[in-house]
Amino acid sequence: MQFTDHIGHVIELPKAPTRIISLVPSQTELLFSLGLDHEVVGLTKFCIHPEEKWRSVTRVGGTKNVNHQRIAELAPDLIIANKEENTKEDILHLQDQYPVWTSDIENLEDAFHMIRDVGELVGKAQEASTIADDIAASLQSIKGRCRGKVAYLIWENPKMLAGPKTFIHEMLNFCGWENAVDQERYPELTIEQLQDLQPDLIMLSSEPYPFKQKHLDEFMQLFPNSTVSLVDGEMFSWYGSRMMLTADYIRKEFLVD
Repeated sequence: MQFTDHIGHVIELPKAPTRIISLVPSQTELLFSLGLDHEVVGLTKFCIHPEEKWRSVTRVGGTKNVNHQRIAELAPDLIIANKEENTKEDILHLQDQYPVWTSDIENLEDAFHMIRDVGELVGKAQEASTIADDIAASLQSIKGRCRGKVAYLIWENPKMLAGPKTFIHEMLNFCGWENAVDQERYPELTIEQLQDLQPDLIMLSSEPYPFKQKHLDEFMQLFPNSTVSLVDGEMFSWYGSRMMLTADYIRKEFLVD
């Protein structure tokens, strides 16, 4: 069968793949949520869910620096990548040798589309549809319920924030928050520029930079009129089956039922 990925690349799979490498943490977890097991032969060092698979399945480097020799040794019949998570150079190089399916995700509809597409790829279409439907239903319970202007930090030095044209931005808006940043993608801001935005809430993400209590204390001093929170970045940036946990997280951390 032929499949067209989210960047317009066409691959052909004569049968359901049995040697899959995933280069995207969110999509790696999705594969196991769909019921795959031994079919996943390779993942990245950042594919930490489920933990037992992270510990036991062969790692093929990071998302930005994949180990091509290790991939060759695993002889995959499908590689799953993502336009943002992986480099263009790696994707193009791998496309010359293997069937590579690449997602491109900016919003929830893209995420649901990806879940269903991956299900089709690996012979788990019904399971994927169920996961997508369950996530969509659960998220309705938090849609538009959060209030305030939010600055969402993803990096410490330099200070980088999530702006429009990112999945994080879409998740914030879906929940009802206004993004304090209007620069697209991941702009770098100084503390003074961030103070000028006067955010009601500052979110310090657990990933990709692991903000800790010391950063929370520092930002609370710098922004006495803002609420500052350490947040689980997976709940705002993972676009696979981990979204099944998002609604409960938002309700627990930010809403009073």
